[in-house]
Formats: sequence, C-alpha cells, structure tokens
Amino acid sequence: MPLRSAVHAVRTRRSAGLSSLLALLVLAAGAVVLPPGASATPVSAVPGVVQGRAVVFEGYRVVVPGQWRVVDLTSHPHACVRFDHPAVYLGRPGDQSACPPRLIGGAPGLVVQPLDARSALAAGPALVSAAPKGAVRPGRLPAAGPVAITVASAGVTVTAVYGPSSAALVGDVLAKARLTSAATPASTSSLGARHAPLARTGNAPGTFVGLGFDACTAPSQNTMDAWRVSSGYSAVGVYIGGVSRGCDQPRLTAGWVATQVSRGWHLIPTYVGLQAPCTRFYNRMSYDVGTAWQQGRAAAADAVVQASALGMAAPSTIYADVEGYDNTGSKCVAATMSYLAGWTRGLHGHGYDSGAYSSASSGIRDLATNHASMKSNSPDDIWIAWWNQAANAAGGTYVGDSLWSSHQRVHQFAGNVYESHGGYRLPIDRDYLDVSADVPRPSGCPARISFNSYPALHAGDEGARVVALQCQLARRGFNPGAARGVVRWRTEAAIRAFKASRGLQDTAVFRRRAWTALLSAGTRPMLSTGSTGGAVNRLQRSLSASLRETVHVTGTFGGATRHAVRGYQRARDLTVDGTANTQTWNALQAGR
Repeated sequence: MPLRSAVHAVRTRRSAGLSSLLALLVLAAGAVVLPPGASATPVSAVPGVVQGRAVVFEGYRVVVPGQWRVVDLTSHPHACVRFDHPAVYLGRPGDQSACPPRLIGGAPGLVVQPLDARSALAAGPALVSAAPKGAVRPGRLPAAGPVAITVASAGVTVTAVYGPSSAALVGDVLAKARLTSAATPASTSSLGARHAPLARTGNAPGTFVGLGFDACTAPSQNTMDAWRVSSGYSAVGVYIGGVSRGCDQPRLTAGWVATQVSRGWHLIPTYVGLQAPCTRFYNRMSYDVGTAWQQGRAAAADAVVQASALGMAAPSTIYADVEGYDNTGSKCVAATMSYLAGWTRGLHGHGYDSGAYSSASSGIRDLATNHASMKSNSPDDIWIAWWNQAANAAGGTYVGDSLWSSHQRVHQFAGNVYESHGGYRLPIDRDYLDVSADVPRPSGCPARISFNSYPALHAGDEGARVVALQCQLARRGFNPGAARGVVRWRTEAAIRAFKASRGLQDTAVFRRRAWTALLSAGTRPMLSTGSTGGAVNRLQRSLSASLRETVHVTGTFGGATRHAVRGYQRARDLTVDGTANTQTWNALQAGR
C-alpha cells in the first residue's frame, strides 16, 4: 500500500474506532500510528518537496517527502530507529532490541523527541540550537550529518541524518520547519550537564583475547550487566558515528562508555563512513584515488571527534566499517585502499591507531594484497568478517599468518543470530578478539623501534631512530609530520610538546630522559620474572634509554631484565625489589 494511502486509511479507520486493524494496516505500509499531538498530513504543492507531507510533533512542524515512513515511538517503543530507509521517528527511542545487528544506513531521516538532558547527551558533539523562539537552526548545515538541533520553543530535539547526496534535501526540509500554536517552550537549563568534563576511559579495545559481540545500537545497562555475568562475552562493538551508521544510539554517551569500562567490558569503537564506490549504498567514496584519500582523512578527523566526546582517548583503535564490495574491478579496489590509507594517516596524526572492518573476501583480502605497497598507511588492526563459525583469529586464505600477527585481529565468525542471557535477548554478530594495547604496530612504524642505545637527536639528524621517534610521538598524540626520518621543524615542535607534557626541559633536543619517558609510555602493569608481552618490551627499551646500557628486547622478563630493574631502582632511590611496580613505571614515565 502506498504510504499516502496508508495515512488516509489511518484517518478513516480512526474515525470508525477500528484501532487494532488500523495499527496492523499502517505497520504493513512501513509506518505506525501517530501519537497524541502528532499528525502527518499530505501536502499537494510544497516548493522543493515532491509529494510532501506535513508532520507535526509537540508543535514542531516539518514537511517531508511523501515516501518517507512516519514511525511513532510512543505507541511502539521497541521499534528500531534505523537509517537504511527514509523516515521520520517521533518520540523517545526505546530499548532498540528489535534492531538487526548489521545495518548500513545513510538514508535521510529525522528523529524528533522531547528536549531534555538525556536527548542532549545522546546527541553529543552534533548538538546545536535553533534560533530563539524559532524552529530553524541559523546558518548552513554541514556537508554530512548527523546534526541534532534543540528547538527550545517547542521543547524538542530534532536529529537530522543525511549524507552528501541528501544534504540539500534535508537542509530544505529543516529550513522550512515551523512552530504551530501547540508548541510549548521548554527550559534548556538542564542541558548544562553535557558540558561537564569527560572521564577518559583509556585505550579501547585494550588488551584482550576472547569473545565479544556487536549490536546495531548500544544495549541497555540492564542488558550489559546481565550479559557480563552470564554470557561469556567480555567485549562489545559500538558504532560511534559515520554517515552510514545504521541505527540510532540513544544510550551511547560518555557516561555509558565509562560505566561499561569500569565493569570490565572492552569496547570496539567502529565508524561507518563512506562505502566502496562500486556498491549501492547511499553514501559512497569517490573512484578518484586522490579524492578517496581525502575522504578517508576527513572520516578519521570526524571519528576522532566522536571518540573523544565519548571519552575514548588515544591511542585507542577506531575501526572503519567498509562493507563487502565487488573487488573484481581494479578502480574500485584502488579507491577503497586509498580511502583506508587516508583513514589510517588521519588517525595516526591524532595519535589513534587505525582499524579496518570488512568482508574477508573483499576488503580484508585487498588489504593483505596491498599491505606492502601501503606501507605505514596500512591499518594497524583488521576486523575480519568471515562467518565460518570458528571462534579464533585465523584469516584462512584471505590473509596470511605473517600479517597483523601481533595481537592485531578481530574475527567476526557468526552473524545475525539471537542470544538470550540473564533474561535479556539481543540480535548480534559474534566476534573473537586477539588484540593488545602494548604491541608495537609495524604498519604504524615502518622502521624498528628496538635499539641497543638511544642517543640524543638534534635538528637535522637522520636515520632509523628518527623514524622510530616520529612514529612513537604520533602514537602518543603528538604530530611530528610524516615519518621520513629527518628531524625538521614539525618534529621539533612535537618534541617540545611531548617534553612539556612530561615536565621536561623546553628544548628541541631529544635526550635520554625524553627517550625514557616516551618508550615507557602506556599502561603500567605489574611485571616480574616470567612476565611476557608488549609491556615487557616497553620496559626493556626504556631501561636501555635510562641506564645507557643495552637491555635486550625479548618480550620476556628474565634474569637480565630483573638485574636491570634492580639497578634502575637503586640508581633512582626506589624500593629495590626487581619488579616493575607502579613506583618504577611512574619514575620511567617521568623520564627519570
């Protein structure tokens, strides 16, 4: 049934009192019954809008194209707020448990809900305000959404979802928004809470080997708590942004993130941006490799804003979701690889690690094939979509065991399944993670970072140690420019900024104390004889720099490392026990 006919049917049957039949008919047409105070009226001739329909909620009126669905969340709180079809959602989103696990959005749409601190927090950095006593946001819209507009005069928040191809349409819809006589002003005093300082949750997903899941929208706290106890999962994928994000995220706030981390969850931040140019998704990257590179960098810049607003600090790994595509065409492959190279470069410039999610047979295979040619612009981690039901980090014939082999893989091994734990049921994809926050990233640092000694570096110096310095500075959020192995002005500026952050002398020379602080930066686990892993590598490197003697980097805490730790502790007037405890890490990271 055409949607216009469905709306007409709603009005006719409503007058006849056939409410149950009404709901059934409208749901079949892709819409639902409108809440009290809301309406959807066909508009025969609206400039700039074809087959328009006026939609009113709480006194806020917009005219949208007639083919857009109108979904009432008040009567149907479990309806999925999804962005794979043009739609207007009215009311507060519910638990979203009806959302399928993997949707690729990008369709234009609006979510109109009551204005309060909750809706403002969910909007995050996209929140702006309409003109006083008006319904329209001053100025032009960004090239891509989402944009959330507080309309205080009607007491609503309007979230506009759109991509580059639909920006003009959505901008026209929002520009023609009006207030009706039913609009009731609301106070915005409760919105101040969203400006509170954010707690930094540290590295995501961190160091973890085990099972995780991803759902289209961040689950409720009750669900997260029940699943943490009874499901066997300890990691969860969260969609932090992107023009192709498929579902609304009414709960994904910095507070939600901090709570999950405090309760032991490892979060996998995922950004659903432009898709391969040879697909049929709403928002696609350019076939031109230069343009695709810039699009990847722009996506990375936005992803950093979104991750930072949620408290996910550098060097967290953010995964670009690039869905499967037909990789028989060389132009499509070249553009997609260029986009992901720009994505990686952009994230590295902000100190974040780069991840890439894609189908094993397309994006992952192409990344493996092009790994050598991409060099330092190859993603640090990969997320392999290969539904072979095997909970491991293997890549089969799609990616060799020598690539991304140092705890740099996530494997999505099953999809579109329903699970119930602790009385809470969700549609999910299943994942297996083998990731580490401490392992050096070969793709992020094209030269090795372990040396027998770490001499002072001055302006104009060149070589492998300069490349290592540049890569490590970028990893910690200081931008030294491209890692070309020469200390020039941008690297000098990054050196000064890093040293200032550690309270070291303000010069552009990188000496022993700065090396010690940089090489030890990261988590501070207790290490003793028998410990292994990336943290031991950091300890051994930083001891070599501080003591000016070679401590071989083996990744294993043996007798030689214990001897070096005791010597360091004795020289720095620390408790001498031969373990890398918090006191020892603090001294190393202060450059002592």
